[in-house]
Parts: sequence; C-alpha cells; structure tokens
Amino acid sequence: MPRGPSRVNRDGRLGVGIVGAGRVGPVIGAALAGAGHAITAITSGSDDDRVAGVLPEVPVLDAPEVLRRSELVVLALPHDELAGFVAGMAELGAWQPGQLVLHTDPAYGSGVLEPAQRLGAIALAVHPAISFTGTSIDLRQLQASFAAVTAAAPVLPIAQALAVELGCEPVVVAEADRPVYAEAIATASEFSKAIIGQSTTLLRGIGVDNPGGFLSALVQSTVERALREASDPPVI
Repeated sequence: MPRGPSRVNRDGRLGVGIVGAGRVGPVIGAALAGAGHAITAITSGSDDDRVAGVLPEVPVLDAPEVLRRSELVVLALPHDELAGFVAGMAELGAWQPGQLVLHTDPAYGSGVLEPAQRLGAIALAVHPAISFTGTSIDLRQLQASFAAVTAAAPVLPIAQALAVELGCEPVVVAEADRPVYAEAIATASEFSKAIIGQSTTLLRGIGVDNPGGFLSALVQSTVERALREASDPPVI
C-alpha cells in the first residue's frame, strides 16, 4: 500500500511527490532525494525522457495519485496554473491533513495554498534563486544559492529546513513582499539575458565567430564585481 502523509518515517524522511515535470520540479526532487527523502511519483511533462534522466525509475502518475501517495507535495507549476491547480485539487478533496505542500513560484507566498490549508495541509513557499536548466547541473548551482521562504510562523522552520536540504541558504521573505521579490528576480534574470543577447549580436555582426565565448570571462567578472559591490556595507 502507498504510504500516506500521516505516516512519516522514524528518521524524519518524507515521501515526496512532484507536480510539474518542467525544468524545476525534477531537479527539486533530485535534490531532496539526495538529502535522503523518497520520491514517490511525478506527473508527466513535455520531456519525460529528460525527467527520467534526472529522476530514474520514479513512477509517472496523474496529479491526484501523486498527492495521495505523498507526505510532501512539491508544486513546480507555471505561475498562471498554480492557483487553479491548488483550488481544483481542493474541490476533489485530494489534499490531506498534515500533508506538506511546497510551491516554488517566486511571486506567491503561502497564501496561494489556502485551499489546501482548509483541508489541513501545511503551506510552504520556497523559491531557490537560480536559473534552472532542468539538468543535474542545477544540483551544483543549488549548493551555492539562496532560497526565499515564506510560511506561517509556526511552520516557517519547516520551510527553512527544506531549503537547507535543497542545498540553499534560506532567507525569509514576508507574504506581502513576494511580488517585489519576484520583480527583483525577473529584473536580474531578464535584463542580464537581454543585454548579453544584444552584445553577442553586435559581435557576431562584426565577424566574431564565438561571441558567447568571447564575452564569457568579461561578463562573469563584471557580474561578480557588481555582486561584491552590492554586498559591501554602505559608506557613511
């Protein structure tokens, strides 16, 4: 019989289900598996072969069955699908008392999980601040990253502990501040990508064969310097 969410292993390990088989969900699952948790199942995605490479031999099941089998459910869904999914599963009565539900969307706090909370689930928001590729490369990136965590005060330590198990340093972001946090993340990632794209186009236009390689050291050193300066204490 599949293990239910009320039956936690004696050593604190959890049965983890992943909803969302894009670039984020499988990597989060692999990181938690590396911390000793058991991945119970994952939903199907657009590239099941890639997912199988990250999470080999993990059953691919529909969402209600993933929820039924799991003590911790990780929701790695597109922003415009998350709220509807949570509400839809609540209408089916799929969320279970004591079940941990964690989403990875930067713009939402734990409030988006309120339909699951009404059925007794524990709502957690954990966003690792990296650009996911959907491959094992991300596991190394997680080890050097921070994660924004948001949850009600009594369960905030659970969100922080899970962030640590992913390899991240947790940083608490208030529910009301999540939209600003998401804007900061989008600005950093989208602006960087756009500027590099513009620069490589210019170099390619004057005959540089490998503009990405040409700019690699420059961009990395410039970003590292900017990050150091941003972290320095203000001069008074």
